[in-house]
Amino acid sequence: MGSQPKPLHVVSAIMFSPRGGSSHVARAVADCLRGHGLSVTLVSGSRTDSDPAADALEFYGDVQAVDFAPALAERDPLTFQGPPGTAPMHPSFEDRPGAPDAVFARLDDTVFERQVDAWARELARAGAAEADVLYLHHLTPVNEAAARVAPEVPVVGHLHGTELLMLEQIASGPPPGWRYAERWAERMREWAHRCSRLVVVPAGRDRAVELLGVPEDRLVTLPGGVDVKTFAPRQVDRRALWRRVLIEEPRGWLPGQHPGSVRYGEADVRRLGEGVVFLYVGRFTEVKRIDVLVEAFGLAGRRASEPISLVLVGGHPGEWEGTHPAELVDRVGAEGVFLAGWYPHSVLPEFLSAGDAVVLASDREQFGQVLIEAMACGRPAIATASLGPATIIEDGSTGWLVPIGDAAALADAMVEAADAPAECERRGRMARGEVCERFSWDAVTGRLAQLLDDVVNTRMASEDEPRLPA
Repeated sequence: MGSQPKPLHVVSAIMFSPRGGSSHVARAVADCLRGHGLSVTLVSGSRTDSDPAADALEFYGDVQAVDFAPALAERDPLTFQGPPGTAPMHPSFEDRPGAPDAVFARLDDTVFERQVDAWARELARAGAAEADVLYLHHLTPVNEAAARVAPEVPVVGHLHGTELLMLEQIASGPPPGWRYAERWAERMREWAHRCSRLVVVPAGRDRAVELLGVPEDRLVTLPGGVDVKTFAPRQVDRRALWRRVLIEEPRGWLPGQHPGSVRYGEADVRRLGEGVVFLYVGRFTEVKRIDVLVEAFGLAGRRASEPISLVLVGGHPGEWEGTHPAELVDRVGAEGVFLAGWYPHSVLPEFLSAGDAVVLASDREQFGQVLIEAMACGRPAIATASLGPATIIEDGSTGWLVPIGDAAALADAMVEAADAPAECERRGRMARGEVCERFSWDAVTGRLAQLLDDVVNTRMASEDEPRLPA
């Protein structure tokens, strides 16, 4: 009997500490690829100074964590130089004044080289040079570090959309202060061209071709995925849940204040327990258009036949762009909006099962992970027809799609969902079936495992080709 073939060894890396959708994708991809028989070493940024959910060891489990806490304790976190297992604070694709993760486009070559040096060391510690393939999330200095540490190892990149948003801002004329915008755009295009393949959700394909200039045959379209066993319909004591998260253990926060600075009362719990509940789940970034969502909810609340509520689950503590949601609620005068705060991904199925529908008003949503998670829980989705959501939701069957930026149309959909509970439930059942068929992580990562195998085999075949004499 011959020996079994050695499993592919993948070194995967994500610069950012756990806080948004890409970290959930990175975790699911690593875990599911292991389930398909691949050996995966995951390297991730981490924060041990804040919420435990931002600690990579807590979030991923099997990971080589790179801690930003020592950098954040220094005067200049972005130029920090520390021992193995640490790195300068990561930059961001978003520009939030006062945030420790300054936007990439503001940072000079000195900051860039500090980032590359630290991540080159961490990739070397992870054995990147001996890997069969590298799987890198986003386009960041980690890509440059990989080129220096493991130049012969093929790279598969995974675009998550935020990098494309920054490139679109640069292409339309960078905002004031983005002094190094073109230099970063040039780097990102170079990193994209170095990738053997670039994974992108279907709605991001044309944007990637236009902004990065990569050949279309280099792009591989894969949707996001969901664990349909974890995200599944379940019975939830709604009143008990909302009492716990809004009164007993509140996490909602106001600008400049700590988690738990927003508190509610028993009358609010009764409203949530008896009426129709819409959920928003995500960060408080401008692209999510929470302003449109709050305006639409205010309109719907005046027309729905019974009280409706909107619970905002998310908003990483201290992070927001534009106007904070609490200020938007005051401005609009919308009654029945609740800030629940930031929660780990593991508890989202409980939240989603305690609502009646999930709502997303984004104007440029690359995919819409929370949509498929809610749909897997048997909840229909209401969203603007922006990129990803338009490829996920079938209007009239699994949810509602409305024009981008149209608060009145969004309000109409919310009123219909509230006033026709049987129809809302029907669309939720259809949504569950659609997600199980199209978006289960097992099916998505099975295709990804095959892609990685093809990339490695193609590289090996090219190395075996005979060389013509000089």
